[in-house]
Amino acid sequence: MSTIDAELDFRTPELDALASRVIPAQHFELRAEDARDDYFTDTSKLDAKQLAHDRFRTNPLALHDQLVRSLDLRGAEELLDLGCGNGEILARIRPYLAAGHLVGLDIAPGALEAARQRLDGVATPCDFVEGSADDLSSFGTDTFDRVMAVYMAHYVTDLPACFTEVRRVLRPGGRFLLATDRPDSMVEMYDVHFAALHEMDAPQDLFRATPKARISLDNGADQLAPYFSSVDRVDWHDQLQFGKAEHFMAFYRSCNYCCASSKPGEGLPPAFFFELEHRVRARVQAVIAERGYFALTKFTGHFICS
Repeated sequence: MSTIDAELDFRTPELDALASRVIPAQHFELRAEDARDDYFTDTSKLDAKQLAHDRFRTNPLALHDQLVRSLDLRGAEELLDLGCGNGEILARIRPYLAAGHLVGLDIAPGALEAARQRLDGVATPCDFVEGSADDLSSFGTDTFDRVMAVYMAHYVTDLPACFTEVRRVLRPGGRFLLATDRPDSMVEMYDVHFAALHEMDAPQDLFRATPKARISLDNGADQLAPYFSSVDRVDWHDQLQFGKAEHFMAFYRSCNYCCASSKPGEGLPPAFFFELEHRVRARVQAVIAERGYFALTKFTGHFICS
């Protein structure tokens, strides 16, 4: 089952054509250990991405609004957030679970500390556990009414083990939400990024799609179906509109230059990224000068599993 949020639909033949021309078949693969030891030693990049997604969105409904709809909460559920990061999503959802219990799990100690601080002092019981999403042995069987994994499953080393464990810790009648993107989400950023890389005669290894393609809206249902009796797909759209190039560039950096700088030990010098930024900024600025803003179209959503 698949549904499209009818309030906003940004699909156009032009974007489809751009995606077919720009998005590579091969995607980056990021390790959980790198997330722990490099990307999320602090949450500054995650903070910057969340700020941009909220500040520059055009969909009146934010991410947490979409999730609350599908979580179908009554207010007293026990919820486990896999890869809770800085706790931003938990904090947004918490008022809907005022009489419930929130548990955040993350592999990165720095992220967990940020989540603890964000929810410090709230009356709703909150616990934070350091661990990996493919090993939920810290939790008993039939422990949670809701489990969610929000834009983090591509980091998980063993997805079948993760889904087996989620099914085990879910109570009968519970729900598991897994949020991810279509591979062509934010294709406009990849367009200017790859164009700049081509101009620089960059290494071919950098011409890869988002790591979320590992488990995307296109292939996620097939991966989830063996573990859950029902898997429903919910699509929703948004468009980030940047009126100034510097705000887009801050977002682009927080995305590790479309993952070009995400692989520890790659050895690309700072001068490479200085030139890359210069070329990308020029392209973005030209679009803003002509159109008034630079758009990033989000084709995103989640699966509801039970």
